[in-house]
Amino acid sequence: MEDNSVNIYKLNTERSPLRTEIRNDLEQNMQKFSDPVILGELIFKLLEERENTNRILKNILAKLENIQSGTAAAPGGEPLLPEVDEKIMEFVRERGKISAEDVRQHFSYKGKNAACARLNRLYELNLLGKKQVGKKVFFFPM
Repeated sequence: MEDNSVNIYKLNTERSPLRTEIRNDLEQNMQKFSDPVILGELIFKLLEERENTNRILKNILAKLENIQSGTAAAPGGEPLLPEVDEKIMEFVRERGKISAEDVRQHFSYKGKNAACARLNRLYELNLLGKKQVGKKVFFFPM
C-alpha cells in the first residue's frame, strides 16, 4: 500500500504579502500585550462590557418574568394585575395604610404568608410603598 500522507492543510511555504503583513501585525500586538498598562486597559474594557451585558440581560429577564407572571403593562402604563391584587389595591386605597395582618383578616387567608407575598409583589411592582415600624410592616399607596 502506498503512503499518500500528504498533509493538505500544511501551511504554504511561500511567503505571500498578506501572510507577512498578518504575521507582522501579530508580532507588534504581542509586544504591546507584554505591557501591563495595556493589559490593564483591556481587562478594564472587558469588565465594562461584561457589566453592560449583565445589565441588558437583567432587563430582558425582568421583562420575560413580567410576561410569564401576567403583569404585562396596560396601555396606560399600569401593570395588569390579577383580580385579587386589584382588590388588595382598592383595600389599600380605602384604608390608607395596611399590614399583612389586615389583608389576612379582610380576605380570609389562613396565614399571613400569602398576604405578605401579595403585598411584597405589589411593592416590587412599585404600586405600593413599604415602611417598617417596630416589628410591623405597613404598606401604603404610591
